[in-house]
Amino acid sequence: MPPKIQPRLPKGMRDFLPQQMIRREYVFGIVREVFHLYGFEPIQTPVLELRETLMGKYGEDAEKLIFNAQHPGGKEELSLRYDLTVPLARFVAQYPNDITFPFRRYQLSPVWRAERPQRGRYREFYQCDADIVGVQSMSADAEIVSLIVTVMRRLGFPQFSVKINSRKLLTAIGLYAGVQGSALAELYRSIDKFDKIGTDGVREELVRRGLPADVVTRVMELITVQLPGAEKLDFLEDVMGNSTEAAEGLNELRELIEHLRLADVPPQFYEFDFTMVRGLSYYTGPIFETIITEPNLGSVNGGGRYDELVGLFRGESLPTTGMSFGIERIIDLMDILNLYPAEIGGTVVQTLVTVFSPETAAESEKLAAELRRAGIRTELYMLDRQIGKQFGYADKKGIPVVAMLGPDEIAAGQVKLKRLKDGQEISVGRGEAAAAVERLLGA
Repeated sequence: MPPKIQPRLPKGMRDFLPQQMIRREYVFGIVREVFHLYGFEPIQTPVLELRETLMGKYGEDAEKLIFNAQHPGGKEELSLRYDLTVPLARFVAQYPNDITFPFRRYQLSPVWRAERPQRGRYREFYQCDADIVGVQSMSADAEIVSLIVTVMRRLGFPQFSVKINSRKLLTAIGLYAGVQGSALAELYRSIDKFDKIGTDGVREELVRRGLPADVVTRVMELITVQLPGAEKLDFLEDVMGNSTEAAEGLNELRELIEHLRLADVPPQFYEFDFTMVRGLSYYTGPIFETIITEPNLGSVNGGGRYDELVGLFRGESLPTTGMSFGIERIIDLMDILNLYPAEIGGTVVQTLVTVFSPETAAESEKLAAELRRAGIRTELYMLDRQIGKQFGYADKKGIPVVAMLGPDEIAAGQVKLKRLKDGQEISVGRGEAAAAVERLLGA
């Protein structure tokens, strides 16, 4: 007898039971529905990219997490995709004659990262991205923010905030404080830890990195300013008004505010936060991150403008902005906050057609076909078990309605239907069975 293989998964990978997949597909369905509402169209890219496509785009820390893959005797160096953004840039450059600009695309696909597995952090997970390619105006960025707000509201999150910053402003703040060159990247890394280590922690880390005390003080004053709405922008303009980088960043954010107003995005769902960095190196303008604020459950979405990335794959670049939902975290939080509708249960089946005996099996098969033609999601019980066992099966799976077709019902041209949640039982003619199931499901 061959040795048994222990069933187990690689670290950071997961299986999903049917009950979990039903909830996941509900979330994916809402996200996809909103993407379509905003005019985004789907694409698909392969799980493997040439290694040269991915490397040099994310920053050194991120690229340490890229999974490399190779087939025996293969000459191409391959890697599993780290995100959906760099593959999009390659895609746009590769099919210039097949894409109509502005290009609005979305993609719902898995990505892989060699993370250290822990709660909420996986090595394989899905991203849900939407991007607009070919629009320089902040109207595109406002469209992305509006889309984020719509998805979050439709999923039922009561309190959240899209935090908005600008890479140009962060650069201007660094230059104003006397930080240049490679030290700017170090500044970004420290500020990016603000949520984890707080004001004092960031200040101490900047000092440890060798920034003079007066520089640290100037930086902290600018990124932690507490003023409502656009007054934060006015404050930065008063302090750094002579900076070209600051002027560009501030003008873009003011234009963004106006487009958000025109799109009727409620102001309570977005705010300016100069401590928010977004770690990936390809961002060039406004950046976004969505936080669940009550209770404080962290980030579920990120994105921003990256005008130079497409240019790495073609003769000229194209202005691009977009975002990605941390769909795995959203699904976890919807479980915690109990945001799923009551009808999103443990099964997709609406009716179980039982089989009374071998002699009645043919009529049960016909009934299942009749219900399916009427659009009722129907399962036919297919084991030789007593009726009580079949009811127990339906109850365990959470199937709401059971259809019974014994000799008496067949002779009378009827079907007996039972709703399990309250035990209501009715008998109807075969031709009325589908409508009766719909009534039982709707009650």
